[in-house]
Amino acid sequence: MINWGIIGCGSVTEVKSGPAFNKVKNSKLLAVMRRDVSLAEDYARRHNVPKVYPKAIDLINDKEINAVYVATPPGSHGEYAIESIKAGKPVYIEKPMALNYSQCQEILKASEKYNVPVFVAYYRRALPGFLKVKDLIESGSIGKVLIVQMQLFKTPSENERSGKLSWRVDPAIAGGGHFFDLACHQLDYLDFLFGPIQKVKSFAFNQAGLYKAEDIVTAEFTFLNNIIGTGTWCFSASIESGRDTIEIIGDKGSIRFSTFSFDPIILTNNSGKQEFINERPEHVQYYLIDNVVKSLEGTGTSPSTGISAARTSKIMDEIVAEYYMKVKR
Repeated sequence: MINWGIIGCGSVTEVKSGPAFNKVKNSKLLAVMRRDVSLAEDYARRHNVPKVYPKAIDLINDKEINAVYVATPPGSHGEYAIESIKAGKPVYIEKPMALNYSQCQEILKASEKYNVPVFVAYYRRALPGFLKVKDLIESGSIGKVLIVQMQLFKTPSENERSGKLSWRVDPAIAGGGHFFDLACHQLDYLDFLFGPIQKVKSFAFNQAGLYKAEDIVTAEFTFLNNIIGTGTWCFSASIESGRDTIEIIGDKGSIRFSTFSFDPIILTNNSGKQEFINERPEHVQYYLIDNVVKSLEGTGTSPSTGISAARTSKIMDEIVAEYYMKVKR
């Protein structure tokens, strides 16, 4: 039985991940930690979690816990992950893996030194709809892949417009802005489909001036086999301009789908146009957590590891490097 402890039982753990630890076979959520103990106790009552801790190190040192989920903001991922690894406990880390690629490397060095596995919550690698896209590509439904095009445009929140900023746009805590929080899913998924990105050219700016982090990013990148990708991310667009699309174009057709809205997957080729359901499970991390538990038990493997996730952080750092040379994190 894998007995989990969660460090940082915030909003992401309410539905997306937390309940899944008790629904996956041979898995149990045994303890939660949050610096505000009253919030941790409230979470524990609502989710039937037996133990509550105010300090991460006490949860890590609990002898009944044999795996740790680090669900704090990225700025503390490295610290808590390494402490867990030193205690001999595998870690499942929220995305992005850490504040930057350098911290990812520190986690991986600890993982290698203590022979403790690391997993990261890039759960699209295990979701049925996203696996369907992978199957369509590998079955040759669009022929040889030539181009990948991404667009993610979102409007600023009312809080951002009024100056009430969340940690997600504080580079010192999040590593960057919404680009780091959202584009990491897309870039990691493309790594899953086509392997590591080989080369990047990019621009990043802050156009709206609502916060310090970048709010518009464009990038061109290449994969093996001369596949070319382009991405544009804008977080100061109008509501009317909002979009969430990835299109993979081959020499015999194309596949179009969304990353976050779970719209139907659209395949277009010489057989016409077909739509496939892109399922949004009740707990979107369920399938990946199931794979992680099987990996820890030795009965399966996880498609998302610290090694693969670190590659995504490396690419994100490269994309915004020039911007942050001018604006200190």
